[in-house]
Amino acid sequence: MDHAHHHHHQHAHVGQGTGAAAPSLNSVALRATIHCLSGCAVGEVLGMVIGTALGLSTIATIALAVALAFAFGYAFTLVPLLRSGMSFQTAAKVALAADTASIALMELVDNGVMLAIPGAMDAGLASALFWGALAFSLLVAGAAAFPLNRWLIARGRGHALAHGSHH
Repeated sequence: MDHAHHHHHQHAHVGQGTGAAAPSLNSVALRATIHCLSGCAVGEVLGMVIGTALGLSTIATIALAVALAFAFGYAFTLVPLLRSGMSFQTAAKVALAADTASIALMELVDNGVMLAIPGAMDAGLASALFWGALAFSLLVAGAAAFPLNRWLIARGRGHALAHGSHH
């Protein structure tokens, strides 16, 4: 059995030992991507709304959105780990290891798409262009992160670390 395959069995089979069939790698990767995208989306939307409402520059708005996306993305992993009784220091290390690559890719793609759509960053909060572009950019970011999350989980990394810490 090769090393990557061993990690897949060790971490990705969430239902192991419960009598339930283990979910497929694609299923685990999809759930991890949706989980990560949820945290990123909360921060990204909040940052875009605050930056746009305050009339911040495009760069300042993106910086705020990225910072909040990382904060919420990490928090969505950190809080359940803390609730399971894990120390803050250990939970923070797991969250950083589990989410950093996925959040970074999602933010790069999401903000790149927002910048590529003409007028999206300058559209007001009442604009369908702003909300449509933001929703589209988040969907593209999630689609881009899925193969990365799948690859990481198959190797016992990424969200496999967080799932392994719950058990």
